[in-house]
Amino acid sequence: MNQERKRTRLWPLLFIISLAVIGIGYVGLMDAGHRQDKVALTVIILFFAVVLSLFWLVGFSRLVWKVKLISLGVFIIFILTFVYQFRFVGFSGDLVPRFEWKWGTKPVHNVGISVAQEIPENPNTDFPQFLGPNRNAVITTLKLNTDWNNHPPELVWKQPIGDGWGSFAVVGNSAITQEQEDEWEKVVCYDIFTGKEKWTHRDKARYYTALGRLGPRATPTIDNKYVYSLGSTGILNCLNVETGERIWSTNVFEENKANKPPWGISCSPLVYEELVIVSAGGAVAYFKDTGDIAWKGHRNQSGYSSATLLTLAGIEQVVVFDNGLVTSHNPATGELLWKQSWPPAECAAQPTPLPGDKLLISSAYGIGSKLFQISRSNPSGDFNVNLLWETIQFKVKFSTIIYHHGYLYGLDDGIFACINAADGKRQWKRGRYGHGQTMAISDIFLVLTESGELILIKPNPDEHQELARFQAINGQTWNNPALVGNYLLVRNNREAACYRLSTN
Repeated sequence: MNQERKRTRLWPLLFIISLAVIGIGYVGLMDAGHRQDKVALTVIILFFAVVLSLFWLVGFSRLVWKVKLISLGVFIIFILTFVYQFRFVGFSGDLVPRFEWKWGTKPVHNVGISVAQEIPENPNTDFPQFLGPNRNAVITTLKLNTDWNNHPPELVWKQPIGDGWGSFAVVGNSAITQEQEDEWEKVVCYDIFTGKEKWTHRDKARYYTALGRLGPRATPTIDNKYVYSLGSTGILNCLNVETGERIWSTNVFEENKANKPPWGISCSPLVYEELVIVSAGGAVAYFKDTGDIAWKGHRNQSGYSSATLLTLAGIEQVVVFDNGLVTSHNPATGELLWKQSWPPAECAAQPTPLPGDKLLISSAYGIGSKLFQISRSNPSGDFNVNLLWETIQFKVKFSTIIYHHGYLYGLDDGIFACINAADGKRQWKRGRYGHGQTMAISDIFLVLTESGELILIKPNPDEHQELARFQAINGQTWNNPALVGNYLLVRNNREAACYRLSTN
């Protein structure tokens, strides 16, 4: 036994482990372009550490072959057991591989409190489109009771749902979303109080990649008697909001001879007067009653953010954040008002307007944020777009930035941060919530984390103040929440739930 120990050569293994520890430590401290770079480098280091350790075991350890074979057998059994017990389900927002236990419990239909079967008729409480009434994830019609220890969110219902990464659009008692079932992409209308299906529209379409995951990713838009949906392969539907009957349909990318973005189409339709506007190789407007093209804007490779209606320099305009370019168009005619170049990236965060005709643009993947001043020399002159400041300390991937009393709040590469809007300087960065979503409800922020938790935060530029947290749904959650009165709808790619929030 002693002779065997003397012959064992341990220093190469210790050297491999030391290099791996130093490498991972260096990656953690290095100024990488973004968190995804760090994750990828860490995975590569661990992979090579394991491979080199196996080489050491077989060729350089000087262990007897019996010990080598037993060690290899244990390693192989571990790998096979892992493969048998777990399944690969995709990647997190930071590109960390995610696995789930194969024998885990599936979502079931749970019914909570009994509620009145109607919401008082008040259009201010509707949530008819992506990010709410004003398409900015800001709700001002109620104040939340933040004492969730004594008044936690009350479950109305929770149930399984098809794959998909969009949110709910809600008018009255109808909550409409998109989901995937086998080879069918569906637009589904649920009763907000019971979770029961009211109607379903199906299209033969399917999008899937390991990184992008399965299913549609845009939120429908409800406009009076119609609902407009844009599927992950480009199918734009106009449906009857009461029955789901198709009024008209087209594939916007095929019709406009545009290249589809590689991670699936996530642009939520924007309704403006008699038009519905999407991005398909640049902004395109359709007559909302007929589906005929009204105008085509400046052509460009589509990104992942949704067209938004803003008033800048006194002029109403449609702003689209596409791949490598931000454009602004006259919403009635499609005339290009201005454009601003942007580093090519997977652009998904919405442009954020600030007081004084300022516009904030942000991207992840090491790009950061820039604040632009939009102006005109005279009422009929050309638009000017001037850079006020830029920072690498605010890299928003696909969540929403909230402007509140002179400061910007949002998820900087999955960590909640506060930025001074005057100069772009970071105030603080706390709260590892992952790549979830953010909403402002009067004077409180609600964050739906990537793991399905609800977090209440009091906006404070001096410090991070977390007030409460509650596990709402389980699983990877990239979807935006929807708030109708004090009823909160949340979903991900496996389950959806409705909660009633306590108010003041």
